[in-house]
Amino acid sequence: MVAELAALEDPRAREVNEKHGDDHGVNLGKLRALAKRLKTQQELARQLWATDDTAARLLAILICRPKKFERDELDVMLRQARTPKVHDWLVNYVVKKNPHCEELRLAWFADPDPVVASAGWALTTERAAKNPEGLDLAGLLDVIEAEMKDALDRLQWAMNHCLAQIGIEHTEHRARAIDIGERLGVLKDYPTPPNCTSPFAPIWITEMVHRQNDK
Repeated sequence: MVAELAALEDPRAREVNEKHGDDHGVNLGKLRALAKRLKTQQELARQLWATDDTAARLLAILICRPKKFERDELDVMLRQARTPKVHDWLVNYVVKKNPHCEELRLAWFADPDPVVASAGWALTTERAAKNPEGLDLAGLLDVIEAEMKDALDRLQWAMNHCLAQIGIEHTEHRARAIDIGERLGVLKDYPTPPNCTSPFAPIWITEMVHRQNDK
């Protein structure tokens, strides 16, 4: 299987991926096609994860059974997920579908490791958008206001996403979310391609609300 993954290596894909901190050169479309052929195989997924190879771990995420992982197992896996793509896929494709998701969200949110904490924020953003009952949204804005400006890259990005999502989904917090974004200026100068929405929270919030109102 590792040899089959190696055969999918594309030097140009690796060059692009490495600019984003991902050490693999596998075309993701071809990787998904391979996963579709393999179908769900939990034991193979665990074996692939154990190789410590980024492409193998991405394939493992695509063929695993998210609900079959224990809480502590997912905690270890997140800490092993060195690259942004593996980290993001693990959180979005596996942890969000696992019964221990909320427990892990709370544990990771408070973790001193900023990369682990970014996973807690990503899960919190999901809840703020889809299941906000019980979340202290004003309290989250307090933390973002106090800590986002000086947070490390991946944690800052996750906090910024949460700020934008609160502003987009919750009218009563929108003005404050935009104000925090304006004052902190985080990602204000982020290079944004044409036809893409800027990650700068005030622009992001305004654009998404405008789209919702146009529907």
